Amino acid sequence: MEIYLVGGAVRDQLLGLPVKERDWVVIGETPESMVKQGFRPVGKDFPVFLHPQSREEYALARTERKTAPGYKGFTVHASPDVSLEQDLIRRDLTINAMAMTPEGLLVDPYGGRSDLERRIFRHISPAFAEDPVRILRIARFAARYADLGFTLAEETRVLMQSMVTAGEVDHLVPERVWAELFKALNEKSPSAFFYTLKDCAALDKIFPEISCLFGVPQPEKHHPEIDTGIHAMLCLEQAALLSPSPEVRFAALVHDLGKGLSPEANWPHHYAHETQGLPVLERMCARLRVPNSFKSLAMQVMQYHTHCHRAFELRASTITDMLAALGAYKPNNKLPEFLLACEADAKGRTGFEHSPYPQAGLLSAAAKEAASVDTSAILNSEFKGADIGEAIRRLRIKAVAEFIKSE
Repeated sequence: MEIYLVGGAVRDQLLGLPVKERDWVVIGETPESMVKQGFRPVGKDFPVFLHPQSREEYALARTERKTAPGYKGFTVHASPDVSLEQDLIRRDLTINAMAMTPEGLLVDPYGGRSDLERRIFRHISPAFAEDPVRILRIARFAARYADLGFTLAEETRVLMQSMVTAGEVDHLVPERVWAELFKALNEKSPSAFFYTLKDCAALDKIFPEISCLFGVPQPEKHHPEIDTGIHAMLCLEQAALLSPSPEVRFAALVHDLGKGLSPEANWPHHYAHETQGLPVLERMCARLRVPNSFKSLAMQVMQYHTHCHRAFELRASTITDMLAALGAYKPNNKLPEFLLACEADAKGRTGFEHSPYPQAGLLSAAAKEAASVDTSAILNSEFKGADIGEAIRRLRIKAVAEFIKSE
C-alpha cells in the first residue's frame, strides 16, 4: 500500500511543534481493497477509513470539482488513478500541501517548505476561491501561528477579498462560522483571526457587530488607543493571557458591542452602552448558534463590567445586588470567569496592560462573605414569599458593608 502522511501533521512536524493528529492519504487503492485489508470505512462524503490498529484516518487520494456555490458545492472523484500531486493541489495553502513517506522523506511539489521557512500563508491554486470556509481557516491559522511571525501573501489577501466581493462568504452556514470561531478563541493569538478577516473585507460580512466597532472613538483619557475596535482586540489579547477559557475570551471580545450603536453626536462618549448592546449580542448569539455557556457569561460581562470597574465606589447594596444577578451565591457560579473578563477589559487599553486589578479581589471576597451568612433563622421564621428573599438580601448587604468597612 502506497501511503503518505499529509496536511497539518507534516506542517507542524517541520515547524518543530507537537503533532496532535496524523492523517494519511492512500494512492492506488479502492474502497473494496481497503476493507479487505481490515480498514473500517467512516467517510460520508468521500472514502475515509480508520486503521485497524492505530485508528488513524486514511483517505483515498481524490480530486474535487466545484459544482455549486458555498463550501458544500463540490463533486468528489476518488479512484486508484488519482496521483499524490493531484490530491495535494486541491488543498488550501502551500504549507498544507506537503506529504511525507512513512520513512520521513518529504514530498513538496508546490513549495510548501519554502513558504513555511519564510512564514507565509499562500494559496496553492486559483481553486482556493471555490471554498469560502478557507477564508475562516486562514484567519484561524493566523491566530495559531501569529507568534511565529506568519504573514498573509498579498496575492492571497487579494483573492480572499475578491471572494468576499463575489458573495462566496454569504454561503457560510452559522454552524461552520461558529466552529471556526470557537477554534480561533482557543488559539494563542485569537485577535489575529479578526484582523485577518478585516484585512480582506470579510469581517463586515461575517461579524458585522465587531466590524462596526472599528473607527468608533472613545475618550482618550480612559482609552489611549481611542478606537473601539482596537480596544476589543486588545481585550481579547489580554483575555488570552489571563485565561485559557474560550467563554472568557468571547465575553471580553463582545463586551462593548453597544458602543457600535452610540450616535456620532455623542462621540467619544457611549452612554448606557452596557445595556444598549444586549439586544445586539442576543441577535449575534442567535445567528451564530452560540452555546448558552458563552452567551450567558457574555451577557453578564456586557451588562455589569462598568459596575465591576467601579467596585470600590459602589454601595454595599449595589454590590450585593450585582453579585446576586451574577449568580455568585450559587455553589456552581461563574464569578471567577466574569472577573477575568472584566480584568481583560481593564487591561485591554494601551498603557494599562500591566496595571493591577484589585476590584476582582474585592468582589470575590465580598461574594464569599455574603454567601456565607447564616440564613437559617430567616428560613425558619414566619417570613413568606418575597419577604424571605428581601430579608436574606438585607442580611447579605450588612455582611458586605461590614466587610468593606474592615478593608
